[in-house]
Amino acid sequence: MKKIIFIAIWSFVSLLADQSSTIKVMKLAQKGERIAKVMCEQNKLPKAIGTIESLIEKIKNSEACAPLSKTKLEAVAYFVSNGSINSHSKHIAVPHDAKCPVCGMFVSKYPKWAAMMLIDDKKHYFDGVKDMMKYYIFDGDFTYDRRAISMMTVSDYYTLEAIDAKKAFYVLDSDIFGPMGHELIPFKTMKSASEFKNEHHGKAMVTFDEITDSMVMALDGIEQ
Repeated sequence: MKKIIFIAIWSFVSLLADQSSTIKVMKLAQKGERIAKVMCEQNKLPKAIGTIESLIEKIKNSEACAPLSKTKLEAVAYFVSNGSINSHSKHIAVPHDAKCPVCGMFVSKYPKWAAMMLIDDKKHYFDGVKDMMKYYIFDGDFTYDRRAISMMTVSDYYTLEAIDAKKAFYVLDSDIFGPMGHELIPFKTMKSASEFKNEHHGKAMVTFDEITDSMVMALDGIEQ
């Protein structure tokens, strides 16, 4: 019980710290949408694959937009990255009122980070792999029959595709934060995970079966 209380407190502190960056991203995406409507041929914009930095270069090379300043290019890149969520046919569709059973946040606010577990035909949504793994690993804090889990799905960081959590590759503790801070960031292929790890200073690349309770706790700054 003490462990989960500590985790909950730390998660709340992390949430407060990350709210400002999340709001910034949302505002940039909204600004980018306005710019794209006026100054870009949207059908020529690149797909939302890659980092913001790589998207900026792809937008430049696509010549889809009139000459843009660095800040406007960044905003359009955030729009491309986030705007594709609504049109992606294979992403995890999160109900508007779905709350993460670990932290209580509305998952639909963070669709790019969505994860899902199907337990006894009921879907449970999470605002990141870290919270999903807490729900899965800490059986003393979250009591349910693990044998009743029929599906675990995560969102590929680059493509947003819904992928089998047990077949994904995860980058641990990179310089890219999720809604709840440091994360386990999922990828469909080992290659994309490896490239992301090298580019974003990830500490390790792991498979589902290699994720441990101490690894998850360390993401919240809790050492055993």
